[in-house]
Amino acid sequence: MVVDVGTGNGMVKSLLDSAGEICSPSNAILAVIRGHTRSLDVATISQGKTRFFSVLMLAWGLIADIDIESEKYRWMGSARIDFYALQRITYLRHYNGRVSFVPAPGFEEYGEQTSYSGEPSCETSTSQQESLNMQQPGYLGSDVKLENMHWRTISGPFVSIWLHNVPWGSEDVLAAPNAMFSDGYLDLIIVKDIPKLSLLSLLSKMNDGSHVHCPHVMYLKVKAFVLEPGARIDDPMKEGIIDSDGELLARGNVTYKGNVKCYMAYDKLQITVDQGLATLFAPV
Repeated sequence: MVVDVGTGNGMVKSLLDSAGEICSPSNAILAVIRGHTRSLDVATISQGKTRFFSVLMLAWGLIADIDIESEKYRWMGSARIDFYALQRITYLRHYNGRVSFVPAPGFEEYGEQTSYSGEPSCETSTSQQESLNMQQPGYLGSDVKLENMHWRTISGPFVSIWLHNVPWGSEDVLAAPNAMFSDGYLDLIIVKDIPKLSLLSLLSKMNDGSHVHCPHVMYLKVKAFVLEPGARIDDPMKEGIIDSDGELLARGNVTYKGNVKCYMAYDKLQITVDQGLATLFAPV
């Protein structure tokens, strides 16, 4: 468990909140000293031979744009998120694309029936391959037989796609109120067409998780997931950002101009979940 030093620190907040404790450095340190542990699901994001392991979240669209593009306002501290969110709502982007997923039991009504289209294949650049070699000394992810699962699909345009592994995205954003640490599923939050005022209201409800009840939100659990990101509706020459655990995973054409190297290409990627693969220090 990490001491509270990040901008959002959703993992620490999720662990301490689950025990009814305040999210603070002292409580985080005490949890480590006590030595209690709990299991945590690990998501494997794959594209060709490249693998990236995620324990918190993956985002594409509005949430990813806010998280990554607001880095230029880092001097504002955590206020940069709210400040840049208002900018992005004012000039709202919609993205073409498609998502496919294996729903958890009880969520089969979402989307249209489809079949597994095969593992994403993509040319790996030299810098991406270097990142891959650094981060993967052994484990290569789940070997689950995806072609034998029941897949559903939803096509865009999308405002936001957000996958979450734990309840809290940050100390004041209860992104996925039904998420569990080791249930073997990811919580998927989809926003498609939504008026700007409704979106502003939705974001204001994220502090208590009530945004998932908004009629413009689809909230479900998935066992596996495929993202096929596309270009912006208003300008097809511009693409988007894929963000995982606060890191810039992929960047499309004519978008965020940071100097950080991407792990993957802005193209089709696949996510599978290993139940309880990781172990965390926890309050109880």
